[in-house]
Amino acid sequence: MQISRLKIGHEQSPLLVVDNFVPAPQSLIDYAASQTFLANSPYYPGIRAAAPAAYRQFMLHSLQDTLIEFFQLPATTLGFSVCHLSLVTTPPEQLKLLQRIPHFDTTEQHALAAVHYLFQGDQGGTAFYRHRKTGFECIDANRTLDYYRALEAENNGPHLPKVSDGYIQGDTPLFEQIAVQPGVFNRLIVYRRHALHSGVITQDTNLSADPRLGRLTISSFIDLS
Repeated sequence: MQISRLKIGHEQSPLLVVDNFVPAPQSLIDYAASQTFLANSPYYPGIRAAAPAAYRQFMLHSLQDTLIEFFQLPATTLGFSVCHLSLVTTPPEQLKLLQRIPHFDTTEQHALAAVHYLFQGDQGGTAFYRHRKTGFECIDANRTLDYYRALEAENNGPHLPKVSDGYIQGDTPLFEQIAVQPGVFNRLIVYRRHALHSGVITQDTNLSADPRLGRLTISSFIDLS
């Protein structure tokens, strides 16, 4: 493993990048190819299947102390609330509005998300954003009301993303991209779940439901245990 500790944006949010994360990434692709993927979320633009339990054990064994230290977590052990094999499969013209703008997963500042890229080639990574009107890069409990009020005010404005815009690509009139991590094969990234972020889905992204061809990742939510 090669670990990089980064800080992004004006708010200096921590971002951990781990290259060469697992010793045998092909085994995870083979496992994914044997699973049944389902659409189980109204927000995720694709399909998912449960990741193997051994994967969660490996991540905690390898990174738990690093995560606690780097993200300054008030805990001695961590656990998973989500750990999914994931494939983006939704065509751009079928996206709902909330899938066309950056999102945050929770207002809890100590909750983490991890994305492990298991695809070959340039199929996009993960980008992080600042909301221009509020200047917010992370949405905690104290910011939620102001953020939603600002979004609501923008709903009737000229810059609301249209269906034809598809997946967000870099800067827009409403959001500024502050960082992007390319989706390098066998790279894992970990960030706080209250950060505004979005998957980078380009015209070159393969939206196949076949794990051997599509944009396969393992997406995890990591919480204090």
